[in-house]
Amino acid sequence: MRWKTAFLSGALLALLAPAPDPFGGSGKLAFAPARAADGAPALPSPSADLPPNYDQELMRLSEILGGLHYLRPLCGATDEGQRWRAQMQDLIDSEKPSEARKAKMVASFNRGFNNFAQVYHACTPAARLAVQRHLEEGARLAHDIVVRFSGN
Repeated sequence: MRWKTAFLSGALLALLAPAPDPFGGSGKLAFAPARAADGAPALPSPSADLPPNYDQELMRLSEILGGLHYLRPLCGATDEGQRWRAQMQDLIDSEKPSEARKAKMVASFNRGFNNFAQVYHACTPAARLAVQRHLEEGARLAHDIVVRFSGN
């Protein structure tokens, strides 16, 4: 299994300690594809590993983190700073995905961020409810991935 159980069990449940900003800014994650020595885009090897069985759940978790990265500060959790973005980076670091899977994870995070940024410009009761549902779903997903796929 590629994930660290400790990361998953604590990723969405530890909301109190703010995380440092690994990117020096706010907003969406940036992704630069790998380059070959000559500067051309690196091509995947023909024997690139297949995505794990939990890939769909991983993409949903990435999207949830993006949504939380937008909504939590909007609804007053300014003390968290870049917490959700840092959690996403930790998820990528733990998973060690191929470049294609990393790009897919980043796209999912950005989709979650953008979906809420298009709808909410102020914290509303609906935004607060979305935060609560995302926290619950994210914690459930993280738990289920560990329990169901820890043998993979």
